[in-house]
Amino acid sequence: MAQVKVFNMKAEEVGSTTLNDDVFGVEYNEALIHEAVVAYNANQRQGNKSTLTRSEVRGHSAKPYRQKGTGRARQGSTKGPQFIGGGVVFAPKPRDFSKKVNKQAKRIALLSALSQKLAQQEITVLDKFEIASAKTKDAQMFLDAFKFDGSVLVVSANNTDKELKATNNISKLNTVNVELLNTYDVVSNKNVVLTESAIKYLEEVNA
Repeated sequence: MAQVKVFNMKAEEVGSTTLNDDVFGVEYNEALIHEAVVAYNANQRQGNKSTLTRSEVRGHSAKPYRQKGTGRARQGSTKGPQFIGGGVVFAPKPRDFSKKVNKQAKRIALLSALSQKLAQQEITVLDKFEIASAKTKDAQMFLDAFKFDGSVLVVSANNTDKELKATNNISKLNTVNVELLNTYDVVSNKNVVLTESAIKYLEEVNA
C-alpha cells in the first residue's frame, strides 16, 4: 500500500494517509481505458444533425429546361445537389452514437487510470477542498499555492455551489463529485487532486 502526504488548501503538509492497492495499485490497462474514453466521447454526441436529400426537398420536380439545344448540361430536376436549394448527397440523418461499456470494465478502467496517475506522481491528496466564498480569486489562490503544471481535476465527496462557482471561470481547474468521476475526467487532466473523503468513498465502493 502506498503512503502519501496530505496537504491543506495552502499546500502545507498536515499528515499522511495510506492508499489501498485495490484502488490505487491496479495494473495499467490501456485497452480498457481507451474503450472507456471512446465510449464517453461517443455518448456526448447528440446525433441530431439532419439535412434533406433530393427526394425530401420541397417543390416541383419539373425539368428546368429542354433536353437539347440550350448548350447547357441536361437536367431532370432542380432538386439535384448541383442546384442552390437542392438536396444534399449522402445527407446526414439523426443517429445514435452511444456505446455501451460493461460495468466491470468501466470500473477497472477508472481504477487503472487512477493507479497510473499515482505511479506518475500526478495525484495530490487534500484534507478537504473548501472555498470560503464563491470567488474566482480564492480558487486561484489554491492553484498558486501548489504551482501545478497543467490542468487540474479536484475530486471531492461534497462539492458545494461555492466551489463550483469559484472554479467555473478557471479553464485549467475542473471539479467533480467523486460519485460522478469517470475515466475520461482522470486521463484528460494532468493533475488529479483527491480529498480524503473522496479516497474513502472510492475505497469503500471498489475495495
